[in-house]
Amino acid sequence: MTEPAPNLRRSPAGWLLAAVLVAFGFFPIVNWIPGGRQAPWYAQVASGWLSGTVIVVGAGLVTAILGRRIAFTARWWESLANQSLRRPLAAGVCLGGLAFLLYAGIAWFVFDATPLHLDEIAQVIQARIFAQGRLYLDAPAFPEFTSALHVLDSDGKWYAQFPPGGPLLLVPGVWLGAPWLVGPALGGVSVALFWGIVRRAGASAAVSLGSVVVFALAPFMAFMAASHMNHVGTLCLALLAWWGAVRHAERATIAMALVIGFALGFGATVRPVDALAVALPIGAWVAWRLVRGTERWAHAIAMLCAMAIPLGLLLWYNQATTGDPLLFAYEKLWGAEHGLGFHASPWGMPHTLAAGVELVSLYFLRLQTYLFETPLPSLLIVLIGAQLGWRGRSFELYWLSTGLLVSLLYALYWHDGFFLGPRFYFLMVPVCAWFAARAPGEVVRAWPGTRGFVVGASVAAVALAGMSVVGDRGRQYAAGLAPLRWPVTRMAEQSGVRDAVVLVRESWGSQLMARLWAVGVSRSQAEWIYRSVDACALDEALVRQEAAGGSVRTEWNRLVGDSAKLIPSPWSPDQSERALPGRQYSARCQHRVLEDRAGTFIWVGLLARDWGSNVYLKDLHELNVRHEALRDSRRPWYLLRSGDGSAGSAPVFVPISRDSALADWGVRP
Repeated sequence: MTEPAPNLRRSPAGWLLAAVLVAFGFFPIVNWIPGGRQAPWYAQVASGWLSGTVIVVGAGLVTAILGRRIAFTARWWESLANQSLRRPLAAGVCLGGLAFLLYAGIAWFVFDATPLHLDEIAQVIQARIFAQGRLYLDAPAFPEFTSALHVLDSDGKWYAQFPPGGPLLLVPGVWLGAPWLVGPALGGVSVALFWGIVRRAGASAAVSLGSVVVFALAPFMAFMAASHMNHVGTLCLALLAWWGAVRHAERATIAMALVIGFALGFGATVRPVDALAVALPIGAWVAWRLVRGTERWAHAIAMLCAMAIPLGLLLWYNQATTGDPLLFAYEKLWGAEHGLGFHASPWGMPHTLAAGVELVSLYFLRLQTYLFETPLPSLLIVLIGAQLGWRGRSFELYWLSTGLLVSLLYALYWHDGFFLGPRFYFLMVPVCAWFAARAPGEVVRAWPGTRGFVVGASVAAVALAGMSVVGDRGRQYAAGLAPLRWPVTRMAEQSGVRDAVVLVRESWGSQLMARLWAVGVSRSQAEWIYRSVDACALDEALVRQEAAGGSVRTEWNRLVGDSAKLIPSPWSPDQSERALPGRQYSARCQHRVLEDRAGTFIWVGLLARDWGSNVYLKDLHELNVRHEALRDSRRPWYLLRSGDGSAGSAPVFVPISRDSALADWGVRP
């Protein structure tokens, strides 16, 4: 995989690459496009880049002045790197093992070993279903009591919206009772595979080992690998495919051809769009080798056959769940608008070319910060390394091609993928780490007299980045999404709440969404209605709909007529609820607002936990009498909500009087 290639930095393509990186990574293009997304934080971040760069440059100058008589040397690092190359397997195991321990520590101490993002929770839910030996569970008779945004409960089936590959990777962790360790394990394997690739890339031992260390310690990589997100699994499979390609180029074997094909096919069952960005460059490489006669047709066919196995299982899973092998669950849940392209999004907003450019701009601007968390722009280091250190290696060509495809494909996707950083660009971390690791050495190589300055600046950048991660970013992540961190089911056992029906008090807005789904409104239509109708008007319309059981399409259109006047609710802590200024709320609606203020809980977090002997249901007030569990007189009733209504307060189990509850719901005891 080290065939010669043109020097990109001296070609028009090289300068075009630099221009795109500078344009999207350093300038707020998103803020220059009217009427769409914005990056209001850009001025503050740019100011931080400026002050951080001054600090780093100042540290470099001071070190260069004070260290004129000091021989800065990297002999110890070169010695360690050379030893690593002499024992590559042991080095890979050590690097991967240390990375695993780091990521597991972050998962435990920062994320409380808990899925916190809605995508994480949905995939853990599906992994728990798989761990039972099933593809889906039977949908409940009244799904509104257990419904969730990313979970389908139609056609008698209950399952998550994501492709099966990501949840399947979590299954061993579910069996062991520790799904939170799967991400760190995949992260550790990714680091070992990256070492297996870069040590064959033709660079010096010091650069190869340095790039692995930068990759493993990059905050974006470390935090993502500590999560339950499927991005790290996709990256691991992408690295496995390219490691197989590197080995196959060294010595073409059927075994490596099978590894390449299986990794690409499995990747498509995890994140199909990412897998496409990974597979196309490898496919082009294989085709080029076939044309040159350096690839055997038997090996290419073996790759396709190995790829077909997981793809066939994906089609079978789709058939078993959605009823159509080509219909993914998220398309069944959200409609065709969920897919790539310039069209209306599932929530009704148009996704245009301008919106796609806005997203690309946002992703690159966020990558500047979240990639390395350095006080100067992260992509500046990458750009310097790419311009000075480009060698046209197949590794570089592959990852740059993949990065370009990722940018193009996700420009076609309407959703803003932000969690722990620009997560849709997670596949770019390896190539960024490679060029960032090259940057200091290439600067010294181009200008030998700058050795002292480069050493001082590098030490300052790394030190400040470490302080940022351990301090601000670590504290930010550790404090986020507190309601989902509480071990509620264990707290119930400790509080003596056993064999009970626990009604979970969600916010009024969440109750409205569940009731919309229950009357047959699709997820996408429900999102549009919820954002376009006053909460009290929506509640009253739902009461009429639930009593009549007929279609309310015409009524929704009438209610949406005042959508331009709506404001976020000034009364409820749930700012997603909409209010029409001047509207007088009924006693029922005022009561719902007071309930919001008294304290609510996030239902979806319970779906990824063991319930023990209790039955947990959403509290839907008068609709509660539908559920058979509430007709079981042997079970006591409890209400679960936050203790004092403030964000992050500990949840409490409040005993409920059966007679009082039934009276409140308008039912005779």
